[in-house]
Amino acid sequence: MTKIPSFLLKLLLVLIFAGWVSLWLLKPTQLWTKTWKIAEAKASTSFLTQTGPTGLNFAVYTFPVIAIAIVGFMYLELKQKEPTSRKGRSSLSVLSNPLVVSRYIGMLSGFEILAVSLFVIFLAWTFYSRISSDFKKMIPIKSFALHVWQYRIFRVATRCGLLAEACLALLLLPILRGMSIFRLIGIQFEASVRYHIWLGTAMILFATLHGGGTFLIWGMKHRIGDEMWKWQKVGRIYLAGEISLVTGLVIWITSLPQIRRKRFEIFYYTHHLYIVFILFFLLHAGDRHFYMVFPGIFLFCLDKILRIIQSRPETYILSARIFPSKAIELTLPKDPRLKYTPTSVIYVKIPNISNFQWHPFSITSSSKVDKDTISILIKAEGRWTRTLYNMLHSKTDAEADGMRFFHVATEGPYGPSSMDFLRYDSLLLVAGGIGVTPFFSILQEIASARSNKNVLPVKVQLVYTIKDSQSICLLDPVLPQVFDEEQSYLQLKVFVTREHQANKSLREVLDEVSKIQTIHLANKRSGYAVYGLENLRWMAVLLLLASIIFLAFLSIFNHIIIRPNKKSSEQKTASSIVDVLLICSFALALISSTLVATLWRWKRLSEEIPPFSETERKPMKPTEANKGFDQHEIHFGARPNFKDIFSQFANESKGSNIGVFVCGPETMKESAATTCHQYSQTFQSRGQEQKPSFSFHPLNFTL
Repeated sequence: MTKIPSFLLKLLLVLIFAGWVSLWLLKPTQLWTKTWKIAEAKASTSFLTQTGPTGLNFAVYTFPVIAIAIVGFMYLELKQKEPTSRKGRSSLSVLSNPLVVSRYIGMLSGFEILAVSLFVIFLAWTFYSRISSDFKKMIPIKSFALHVWQYRIFRVATRCGLLAEACLALLLLPILRGMSIFRLIGIQFEASVRYHIWLGTAMILFATLHGGGTFLIWGMKHRIGDEMWKWQKVGRIYLAGEISLVTGLVIWITSLPQIRRKRFEIFYYTHHLYIVFILFFLLHAGDRHFYMVFPGIFLFCLDKILRIIQSRPETYILSARIFPSKAIELTLPKDPRLKYTPTSVIYVKIPNISNFQWHPFSITSSSKVDKDTISILIKAEGRWTRTLYNMLHSKTDAEADGMRFFHVATEGPYGPSSMDFLRYDSLLLVAGGIGVTPFFSILQEIASARSNKNVLPVKVQLVYTIKDSQSICLLDPVLPQVFDEEQSYLQLKVFVTREHQANKSLREVLDEVSKIQTIHLANKRSGYAVYGLENLRWMAVLLLLASIIFLAFLSIFNHIIIRPNKKSSEQKTASSIVDVLLICSFALALISSTLVATLWRWKRLSEEIPPFSETERKPMKPTEANKGFDQHEIHFGARPNFKDIFSQFANESKGSNIGVFVCGPETMKESAATTCHQYSQTFQSRGQEQKPSFSFHPLNFTL
């Protein structure tokens, strides 16, 4: 029953997206300019009179993206309920594999290269259309006596501002979490952050050219002192644009890797200047241009509100397992009704360490296996994680009793909408160090699926690379599966790169690993559990409600304060007044949405939760395994040779559809991606009927 509506929703999504893109393509043309003037005139004498041209701008430029989000939530809700089916081979599957692997830009798939190329072409088309029209008209500027070449520089600088606006329109979409539109195409938050970085860099570049070119012309005419401090009643407010540009430069500079990695606090706090940047951009560009970038701002603010509400109230740590390799596994209570997909990520804040810092961690547990708890594995490699490790390290149960109220705030889980890994015939999992954590949930999900007579995937190989043998203790959560003689489909290959130990088996190494210490921080329910995100249908309703409230307040303010002239569409009120009314309408819509979301959350928290019981995990010793242990391998003093691994696995998985999932350092991802691409091309060029098909999936690497 769900196949027909989900198909229709998908078709509707495509149509809305195509219409929105068409608007951007037509906007620089004279045809659109003439059509838009007619539409504004009709809006002033129709039912849109109460909102005037601003309501028309919202309906045409902003609402299509909101509609994509609303319909997208409904589509994902139906998609989650559909049974997992085998993934067929498609001629387009090659586009999902990495085609470009570079140490500077990372890995780019065919789809990403196509999307980036189309966006660059769009920017070039927009710039060419605008600047060619400007050069033909050559309208003189009354307050300046410019030569032809000076006029052209001035117009180029002005049109660079439009390119910055186009980048800003997409800038916030990649960093949405709960309201992420990227989930519709299978891209998760951590993977899409780089698009945010690229768009931000491009936006700052165009904005700098826009401001720098304008200042250059002002300087040539000795008008900098007169122009830069202007706060015009109608049109561009120069001072607001200058403040916005300076703020954007500060945000961009403090986001550079050299600062972000070494001084994360500086990056974190200066990034909140985006509020100043957006407000002054609105005052500089005006409401007509602001509606082009408003969709991302609208979704981002609602997403932020839902995240704040979700992180209240705080939960607590049930227990902690201290690994000898300076890693910690934290177990938190979970609402048994909370379901999430493997490879999901949860954001954690511990007020005892910092009241502001949030850090993402891969979830190691499965909601199908662990009904009442959720677990994350943390490697002590940064300041925040080392502080947490030191707070818990060497604590006994008696000492931990005083830390019973070790509160934790959470956001998420955020994860893929479906379990694509169950659609492959075979899985090749490649992990490096703490990058093995997403695979724990995958392996548990596979074991659960096979216990329910779902035979896919038929073969799974985990290739795990570590620096020293002590780090092999991180595999403890999946050792029961590794040593289970009934789970012969799973093969483990461990590579220890910085040690040389001849003739040592995996069993012997595991026997030598130091004991894992477990401390219990809470032995009874004394607070709230992790409830997770609201359901997608409810979020769609909230988004639609916020849009209606925004338009309602905008209509009221427009009718009472602006009082539009039905006979003319010309702007009579100061542009800054119109901008302030837009901000007030948006603020009131956010406040109303916050109240609704808070009441809904309170209602959900007040519902009775089933009795809670934490199951004690029994350590699994390698000596308990009897059969099938010889299929697992350990190699010392060498890195994995991906060419040999891919070739051998392809031969063992004759003609199967192979999913390659990689999580670890970037160099490992790039090496595996290059090999995957080479073997995909090799097997596709062969003429045999049964040929392996590789599909590459880089996973989030969280610490």
